[in-house]
Amino acid sequence: MNQVEAKKVTSAMLRNAYPQRPPEVKKYNYGLLIVIGGSEFYSGSPALAALAGFRAGVDMVRIIAPKRAADIIASFSPILAAYPLDNHHLLQEHVATLLSLTEGAKEVSHGKTAVVIGGGIGRTTDTQEAILEYLSQITVPAVIDADALHAVAKKPEILRGKPFLITPNTFEFQLVTGQEVRALDPEARIPVVQEAAARLETTIVVKARVDIASNGNEILLNETGSPYLSIGGAGDTLAGIAGALAARGVNLLEAGAFAAFINGKAGELAAQQYKESLVATDLIEAIPQVINK
Repeated sequence: MNQVEAKKVTSAMLRNAYPQRPPEVKKYNYGLLIVIGGSEFYSGSPALAALAGFRAGVDMVRIIAPKRAADIIASFSPILAAYPLDNHHLLQEHVATLLSLTEGAKEVSHGKTAVVIGGGIGRTTDTQEAILEYLSQITVPAVIDADALHAVAKKPEILRGKPFLITPNTFEFQLVTGQEVRALDPEARIPVVQEAAARLETTIVVKARVDIASNGNEILLNETGSPYLSIGGAGDTLAGIAGALAARGVNLLEAGAFAAFINGKAGELAAQQYKESLVATDLIEAIPQVINK
């Protein structure tokens, strides 16, 4: 495979994702994001993705989570709408509901819908099978992250021909693709990521010191970030931003690469103030400084 020239994401590129709005708009013109995640123990992950999605400019976010997680999430903020699923975990019996809610969102938003799935959702066998069944049937853009990557690793062919973006760290990249990149320097990782994206027929953003995004043809690199972004939740915010951009109509390669840029830059700005005290919600509050410059 011939490696194409890798381009670095810049703040000027974000103008493509955030054009000047016309004087009159309607709700959902700028997207409806569905966030599927959470379990009995983990409720913060889908909430962080949803809040980051709102800050990244999506018009509406609907969270679908097991009941305990949904109830907790709904109490976080009046802007969060959480649909509760019976039971403590996502099960195969919930797939029909997920599909119905996804189709309903697609209809009300006139197609401007995307999904983020995986944060805090768990790795039980039933949950992983439910994720795969859901992904096999949807046609809307989906950002696949965290625990959902463990499900995809069991059946990576499910990615082919689908409008999917996966957002693994280097360990998760090896889990899904079988290829080790952690020991490689950033330059040597680029062709490996490009080859994997081409082989799996999907779009990949590998999260590392230099984030690498590829759809198998093009390559975009992001160099923003901070050592303080080792915090829990920083991957959830990236997934939420990517989902928001996809729901707004940005192509998946740019949605992933731009999300990495926004997330990293917001992290840099927040770290200047908080340093060791940085938490993911600080990053979310810094997003407007990045996209509204």
